[in-house]
Amino acid sequence: MRKAHAYLRVSGKGQVEGDGFTRQLKAIREYAAAHDIRIADVYREKGVSGTKESADRPAWSELMTALHSNGVRIVIIEKLDRLARDLMVQETIIADLRKHGFELISVAEPDLMANDPTRILVRQMMGAVAQYEKSQIVLKLRGARIRMKAKQGRCEGRKPYGFYEGEAEAVERMKALRAEGMGFDRVAAKLNEAGIPTRTGKPWHGVVVNRILTGKR
Repeated sequence: MRKAHAYLRVSGKGQVEGDGFTRQLKAIREYAAAHDIRIADVYREKGVSGTKESADRPAWSELMTALHSNGVRIVIIEKLDRLARDLMVQETIIADLRKHGFELISVAEPDLMANDPTRILVRQMMGAVAQYEKSQIVLKLRGARIRMKAKQGRCEGRKPYGFYEGEAEAVERMKALRAEGMGFDRVAAKLNEAGIPTRTGKPWHGVVVNRILTGKR
């Protein structure tokens, strides 16, 4: 029985808790069982874009270290866009694997690493489509942010200090202390002395008070 490592990737941090990893691993395990392959280890790339180079992927770096050290020569992915959504990144990774004699298997795309001109063309076409789809997702998200900003005035994911319960009172305290002529560092010291908490639980600093009162945070 041959051994293989499974490589899974989700691009958004919010997807880490979703079903992306579960779906990918299920497909890989089913393929492995049908082809008499045992999954040695599973490497999960959490919240990493498919456009990033392999060196910028912690899980992929660990996987490559394992390939070079433990005798396993096969990597299984669910489909090509889990490897990469950028054509150059995709082909660079595949070329590196081939150079070292490693095999990449895609559950969805058979003969992924075949070196004949037709297979290379098909693979590169799929990579180009994945890259295009990624660019469209980015554009759609950007458009949604612009529409939301035009409608609501702001669209940042992180709410400004003063939004949550109890914070408005702290902001009023800052304003009152500033009105007394205190500098930002002194205001921060007074907040710390009064036991007024920051959102993160860390001590107040003048630069943070400055950003809050000037609307930069």
